[in-house]
Amino acid sequence: MQTVLEIIGWIGSILVVVSLTQSQVWRFRWMNLSGSVVATFYNAVIEVWPFAAMNGAIAIINVYWLIRLHREASDPAVFKALTVDPDNAYLQHVLEVHADDIQEHQPGFVADAGGAAKARRTLLVVRGDEAVGVVAVRDLGDGKGEVELDWVKPRFRNFTPGQFVYSDSGALPAAGFRTLTLTPHEATDEEYLRRAGFRLENERWVRDLKKPA
Repeated sequence: MQTVLEIIGWIGSILVVVSLTQSQVWRFRWMNLSGSVVATFYNAVIEVWPFAAMNGAIAIINVYWLIRLHREASDPAVFKALTVDPDNAYLQHVLEVHADDIQEHQPGFVADAGGAAKARRTLLVVRGDEAVGVVAVRDLGDGKGEVELDWVKPRFRNFTPGQFVYSDSGALPAAGFRTLTLTPHEATDEEYLRRAGFRLENERWVRDLKKPA
């Protein structure tokens, strides 16, 4: 019995420690909650009440934040899509800082502010005063656009702010786009695209946009 309890205690400790290495807020909270619940049980069984109380309080705090994060993930008022010029200094800074991650998720994307970028409609997705993602759409004319970049910071990927851009922001329809297309690659998250309203047609993803009210 003592060995089983020690294993349980170690599991709780490991979950808490590993949770601190997570960049995604949602994953961090779930792992930290799991670890704190296990640690609360372990400390209660061995009657170390101060640590049981501490871990219980941590578990309650995690539950509160998970509920709040869940609400914010589906609340269009939390995010905003700001239209910026391709040569916007802050946009270029964000693209430069996160260049490696962007290339991993959107191979071949060129952040150069000149040339082809001039035909882009670029949206900087913000949460409060923090930039959390970038959506860049190339104007093909006749209300059609090609999504060249749909990128979100790792810690915000559970919040799907890119999905907000297509569904709730109204920024792309207001810019004259009626249909979006996206050419898939090996890093394409097909499940995300389906949730964002895209459908697969002739090996390309397509999404219709509602006209602005």
